[in-house]
Amino acid sequence: MVVRRRSDDGGQAAIGFVIAVVSVGALMVSGLAQLGMVSRDRVRAQSAADAAALASLDGGRAAAVRVAEANDSTVVAWSAGPGAFEVTVSVRVGDEVARATASDQP
Repeated sequence: MVVRRRSDDGGQAAIGFVIAVVSVGALMVSGLAQLGMVSRDRVRAQSAADAAALASLDGGRAAAVRVAEANDSTVVAWSAGPGAFEVTVSVRVGDEVARATASDQP
């Protein structure tokens, strides 16, 4: 009669699989967090650019800078135009730059 020994290796593959799944999940969460931060900065930059452009209609570049700083952003470009009663402002939040044009004409 042949006696076979039972190996206690069962379940060891499951441990490796669980480690792999947890690692992939952690990478996905990290990527989504990074995407969320980029999206947040893009929206904040556009809001700050819009507000700075509207403020600069009455107060010029100085008003645009004040409003941009109040919104935790930096004015990177300001110009009168392209129309006679328009201003164009570009602001930076993090790595995102947004541009807005405002006019006081209908």
